[in-house]
Amino acid sequence: MLVLFLDESGDHSLDIIDPQYPLFVLGGCVMDFDYHENIVATQVNEYKKNLFGKEDFILHTADIARRRGIFQKLTDRAFREKFYRETNLLMDRLEHTVIACVIKKNEHLSRYGLAAVDPYILSLRILVERFVLEIRKRGGDAPGLIVAESRDETLDNELRLAWMELRTSGTGFISASEVRKYISELHIRDKKKGLAGLQIADLIVSPIGRHVLGKIPRQDWRIIEKKLRRGADGRYMGYGLVILPKNK
Repeated sequence: MLVLFLDESGDHSLDIIDPQYPLFVLGGCVMDFDYHENIVATQVNEYKKNLFGKEDFILHTADIARRRGIFQKLTDRAFREKFYRETNLLMDRLEHTVIACVIKKNEHLSRYGLAAVDPYILSLRILVERFVLEIRKRGGDAPGLIVAESRDETLDNELRLAWMELRTSGTGFISASEVRKYISELHIRDKKKGLAGLQIADLIVSPIGRHVLGKIPRQDWRIIEKKLRRGADGRYMGYGLVILPKNK
C-alpha cells in the first residue's frame, strides 16, 4: 500500500499575502507503507540520535530555521554544517517520490478574483489526481492512503469536507469512483505524534517554495528535484510539480 504524507509551506489565506513569501505549497512524499514503518521510521530515529543524542523531538522546518528548542545547537557553525550534511544524506537515501503543488497567490487572486478557490483545497485536488495516477501506474492492488498534517479544528474540518467532496464529485480529471477505488482514506495527524513520513514531508515543501521564488538552489532542492514524480518523457513539471496559475 502506498501512502502520501502531506505538509504545507506558507499561508493558504488569500486575504493577507506575505510579500516575502507570496506562495502556498502543499506537497509531500509517496512511499510504501511497510517501508515507512520498518525502514523510514528507524532511519529517522537513528539520524536524530546520532546528531542530538535523543529521538523524542520533531523535525520542523520553522524550528530549524529559527534555531528553536533542540535546534539551538545550530548556532554552532561546525554542528550546523554537520546537521545539513546528514539531513541531505538522509533525504537522498530514503526511497520516496515527491509530488507538490505551488499556488502563486497574487496571480491566483488576480486571475480568479472572488471565484478563486482556496489554495489548500485547490492543491489537494491536484495532489489527489497525481497520487491516483501514481498508484494506477504502479499497478497497486491495495488502495492508497493520505496522511495530512493537522492544523486546527476549523481547518481540519474544512479538509474533511473537501475530501468528502472529492470522493463524491471527483476532480475534473479523475472520477469520483476512481478516487474511491485508489485512495481508501485521508487521515489527519498531529505532527507532534512523530510520524516519520510527516517529518520528511515537512523537509520537502520549503525548498520547493524557495525554488519557485527563484532563490539560489541548495543541495536540499537538488535532492528533491531528483525524486519528483516524472512522466514518460522524464519531465517533472505537471507530473510531480504543478505551479498554478499556469501561464496563459
